[in-house]
Amino acid sequence: MIKIVTRKYLGKQNVYDIGVEHDHNFAIKNGLIASNCFNKSHSTAYGYVTYQTAYLKANYPLEYMAALLTANSGDTDKVQRYITNCTNMGISIDPPDINRSGVDFTPTAGKILFGFSAVRNVGQSAIACILEARNETGFKSLADFCDRVDLRAVNRRTMESLIYCGAFDKIEPNRQQLINDLELVYDWAQSRAKDRASGQGNLLDLLGDAFSSTPTKRANNAFETAPKSKPVMDLPPQKKLQMEKELLGFYVSDHPLKSLRQITPLLTPINLSQLGEQREETRLCAVVMLNNVKKVVTKKGDQMAILQIEDLTTQSEAVVFPKTYERISSLLQVDTRLIIWGKVDRRDEQTQFILEDAEPVETVQMVMVELNPQQAGNIDELHRLKIILQEHSGDKEKAKMPVIGIIQTENSRKLVRLGWQFCVQDSRITVQALQNASFPAHIKSLTGI
Repeated sequence: MIKIVTRKYLGKQNVYDIGVEHDHNFAIKNGLIASNCFNKSHSTAYGYVTYQTAYLKANYPLEYMAALLTANSGDTDKVQRYITNCTNMGISIDPPDINRSGVDFTPTAGKILFGFSAVRNVGQSAIACILEARNETGFKSLADFCDRVDLRAVNRRTMESLIYCGAFDKIEPNRQQLINDLELVYDWAQSRAKDRASGQGNLLDLLGDAFSSTPTKRANNAFETAPKSKPVMDLPPQKKLQMEKELLGFYVSDHPLKSLRQITPLLTPINLSQLGEQREETRLCAVVMLNNVKKVVTKKGDQMAILQIEDLTTQSEAVVFPKTYERISSLLQVDTRLIIWGKVDRRDEQTQFILEDAEPVETVQMVMVELNPQQAGNIDELHRLKIILQEHSGDKEKAKMPVIGIIQTENSRKLVRLGWQFCVQDSRITVQALQNASFPAHIKSLTGI
C-alpha cells in the first residue's frame, strides 16, 4: 500500500507506465511521473488472489467451501448458490448438530456442517454457553442438555429453534416428541438449577447418589427422572422442511424439488441463477418453489402479485400481472411446487420473470411417446407425429401437458422434450391418438419420474 503525503504541480511532463519494486511516491526522480502503478499493483494483487483461491478450491475443496459459506453467511442468495456448488462438487451439507457444530460452517468427515451462528434465534451468548457445557461425551438427551446449559442464556425459544432445524436429530429424530418433552423438561431443569443455586439437592438425586458408585451413573439416574410427554407422531416431512427454511434460510436435510432433479433439466434448459444471462422477452419455463406471495392493487384497482420463487440454485422474483393473476390466483399458495411459464423482463437494470401461466407439479401429466432410432431419424415419421400433436394442442392457453420422446436403443435410453409448442391439452386423448397411429405412448406424472 502507498500513501500520498504531498502533491506538487510539475507542469507538462512525459508520462511512463512503470513497475517498481519498493514503496514510492507518484513524483519520482528526473521529472518522471509514475502514472499506472496503482492499476498494475491492483490487477496483480487480484490475479494473485485468484490463483490462491483456485488452488485452494482444487486441492482443499471442503475447507475452501466451508470458509466461503462462513464469509458469506449473511447473504442468503450467495449461500444458497454456494450450497448448490457444493452439491455439484459432491460435498454434502449437514444441518446443525448439538454435539458437533461449532460457531461457523465446519468441514468434518468429508462434509460441511452448519454452524450455530446460522440458526435464527440462537445468539452468541447461547452458542458460547452450549460449547462451554458440551464435553467430550456430548449431550446424551434433551434433559441432559437442559440440565447442563445456563437456561438464562439458552432460553426456551432458542431450544425450539435448535429442535426444529434438526440439531437434536442424532439424539432423537422425532422433532414433535422433543417439542412436547421440552414443555416439561425445561421446567424440570429450571427447578434443578434453582436447587443448586440455593445449595439444596433434589431428593431423587440424593437417592441416586446413595445407590450409584460413579458420577456418570448418578447423572444418568438423574436424567432418567426427567419428565416425558406421551409418545406422538413426528412432524410430516414437508413441515420439517418448512421449519428448516424458516430458521436456516434454506432447505438443508432435503429440498422439495430434489426429487425432480432428473426431469427438471429436461423441462427447463436453464435455472433461475441464469435468468440474468437471458435476452429480454425470452420465453422460459421453470420448476420452482413458491416462497411468498405479495398482493398488489394497481391504480385501476386490479389485483396483481409479486412472487418470491426459488429452485435448487437461487431465489428470484416473479411478477404476475392482473389478467394472469385473475386466472391463476387460486394456484399461488405458499410452499407449493409449480411449473411456471413466462418471459424475461429488465427494468432499472434488474431482471424479472414475468409469469404468464402456472401449474402445480403434482397435477402435471406428461405424454411419453416411444420412438425407435429409425423413427427418430425419419422425417416422414416425425412429420406424422407433429401433425397428431398439433391436432391435440387445442387452446394454447390450456395446452400445458408436455410431450417427452423416449428414444430407445439396445444400449441406451434417451429422453427428449419436444418443444413447448407441442404441449397438449388432454393427455389421455392424445395418448389414444398416438397409439392408434402406431406410436407407443403412455401417461407419466411428473412426480413419478
